[in-house]
Amino acid sequence: MSKLIKPASPSEKILTSRRKFLKTASIGGAAAAATTLSAPYVNAQAPIRWRLQTYSGAPLGAHVIKPQIDAFNAAANGEMEIELYYADQLVPTSELFRALQNGTLDAVQSDEATMASPVDISVFGGYFPFATRYSLDVTALFRYYGLQEIWEEAYNEVENVTWLSAGAWDPLHIFTVDKPIRSLADMNGLRVFGVPTAGRFLSKYGLIPVTVPWDDVEVAMQTGELDGVAWCGFTEAYEVGWADVCNYALTNSVTGAWFGSYFANTESWEKVPPHLQELYRITIDQSHYYRLGWYWGGEAKLRVEGEKMELTSIPPEEWATVVKDAEGFWDEVAASSERAGKVVDAFKLYAANMEKAGYPYR
Repeated sequence: MSKLIKPASPSEKILTSRRKFLKTASIGGAAAAATTLSAPYVNAQAPIRWRLQTYSGAPLGAHVIKPQIDAFNAAANGEMEIELYYADQLVPTSELFRALQNGTLDAVQSDEATMASPVDISVFGGYFPFATRYSLDVTALFRYYGLQEIWEEAYNEVENVTWLSAGAWDPLHIFTVDKPIRSLADMNGLRVFGVPTAGRFLSKYGLIPVTVPWDDVEVAMQTGELDGVAWCGFTEAYEVGWADVCNYALTNSVTGAWFGSYFANTESWEKVPPHLQELYRITIDQSHYYRLGWYWGGEAKLRVEGEKMELTSIPPEEWATVVKDAEGFWDEVAASSERAGKVVDAFKLYAANMEKAGYPYR
């Protein structure tokens, strides 16, 4: 005898339908979640794009800027990309500041003197005579002797330019093509490519600063337009090929480290979200760290093992007059503005502390 099946009530039909829906939704949702978790990251918005130009040509830029930009672009995960341009590629180096301020460039790596920053501390950018002995002096001066705050204050007064960080490059030596320097008199009449502040100081001894595009320096030395360079240390001279043209290297160093900075167009900087601003600052620090080792190791190794240039030197008693002359240069610059005076005061205090501290600081 067949068993009679009672028809489902309207409420039971609704309950059954609801269970089927929840089961189906659960399976579909789990599948969708698995797909989402396994899918690669896709940035829904177009990436922020910056154009950055450095003061350096491509051979040098491969060390002083490219590793940082490559690292940032990789870590930005598609949210931002920086296009890197070398010296004079988009604008002449002398116009870097103006191009940064008007937004032609979003960022710049340079020293103040080379890019003609309209601030009263621009003279300290690049090579300021005898302000440093070692590259770590730059870091210490900015961190412990107030230069960080002074630089921030100066650029806060400039419209649409944000100063981000300063770091150290190499010491300053003079490399010449066919005229060795063994006395101060040998500098007289030499036409050299160099950083403005150092050139201004060395002109006291008859050196003639000449400005040409960075990529033209080697040819200018080959054709006799330039007698040499007062722009860098041994590491750069070998890396960029100037050691192949120059026959002599003066071991007396005008200063121990170049001051270089990173700048951003303020409007561009404020459009970057905080996590990418922090990433950019981190990679700037990475760049500072990379250069410390690259320059420091290279300077010593190439002075000892480098065979392309003959080493010359000015006798210590004669070079002492140059060091003494720098004191007057410092005082002259200090008198140019209250803020410049604060920087010189920091240099003097720092130098005194290093001498008192002794080895290994001095």
